[in-house]
Amino acid sequence: MTIWLPVTYSTVDRVQLPIMLPTFDMPLLAFGISVVLITPGPTNTLLATAGLRHGFRSSAPLIGAELCGYLISISVWGIFLVAATEKLPWLLPTLRMACGIYLAWLAIRMWPASKTSAQPERRLIGMRSLLIATLLNPKGLLFASLIFPKSAFTDLGDYLAAMVEFTLLLVPIGLGWIALGRGLGSGKLSWPTSLQMQRGASIVLSVFSLCLVWAAVR
Repeated sequence: MTIWLPVTYSTVDRVQLPIMLPTFDMPLLAFGISVVLITPGPTNTLLATAGLRHGFRSSAPLIGAELCGYLISISVWGIFLVAATEKLPWLLPTLRMACGIYLAWLAIRMWPASKTSAQPERRLIGMRSLLIATLLNPKGLLFASLIFPKSAFTDLGDYLAAMVEFTLLLVPIGLGWIALGRGLGSGKLSWPTSLQMQRGASIVLSVFSLCLVWAAVR
């Protein structure tokens, strides 16, 4: 004889949905990502040049190549650093210091006006060339070693959260560089000038570099 007994479940017992929240500071990560992505570099130069030569609509798909290049570069560097720093604990602080010094050097180099920066490159700018330029961009190492939290490469939830945040920031910034190149090429933009852009980016990089070096030596 089987006796069925009523069982009462509380609301908490009936519904237990896991809440996957990132374990890192998302606003701080967004600030670091934005500063580095906005900074002029090989990828941004190609995006602006493509906008100048081919127009905004034709150049917009290049954002896909930029995103793929950064995702691959950041993931590979991040996984490598996590594995390497277990045996070489000094490696990560050293790379962080090197990244800070690199940004400082880049800021000093960008301060004077470049006479050739306004000239478009003559080579064809396509998906492949932009992908390769992004893969070789030292910003990938900078993101993996200093901007992204270590948990992004050890926890799948943090990795997905960080990459989604990165993607949401990269797309408008990349499109902004294309639009800037298009505006400069059409003559619609008289401000900012090339000199003002370079010096503004140099100041931002200098401040960011000091913050990174200070954080690395603390």
